[in-house]
Amino acid sequence: MSEIANSMKNGRFTGDDGAFELRILRNMIIAVSFAVIVSAGFAPWRVTNGLLLGGVLALLNHHWLRTSIAAAFMSEDGKHPRVRVWRYLIRYVVIGAIVFAAYELNLISLPATIAGLSAFVAAVFAEAFRSFYLIMFHRG
Repeated sequence: MSEIANSMKNGRFTGDDGAFELRILRNMIIAVSFAVIVSAGFAPWRVTNGLLLGGVLALLNHHWLRTSIAAAFMSEDGKHPRVRVWRYLIRYVVIGAIVFAAYELNLISLPATIAGLSAFVAAVFAEAFRSFYLIMFHRG
């Protein structure tokens, strides 16, 4: 139990200093790139466009969420920061509007776009497999 209590220092996680976030971002970019390259050779162009749009929106959403969370937890003069709910909701409205417009213009495949938006899930699974490998085979 003491490991959990000591895992925070000055309000930040100790250890890899953002390396986890960079690995997640890198894995997202790799997943989107791989999906788009494979679909370009085998799938219709709307599927490729959907994967590309969904992947770019997933990367934008990840960046937007990371920066808004960081801004929400910055405190000025020891006060509790005010978290505005509309900032979180506007993100989804913007993403939904872009996907809706692209779908109405018949530029994308909606299932492919949803798959592209799921790039974060692929990145987390890749990180989980990496961690599992390091724990199982490189103890110490």
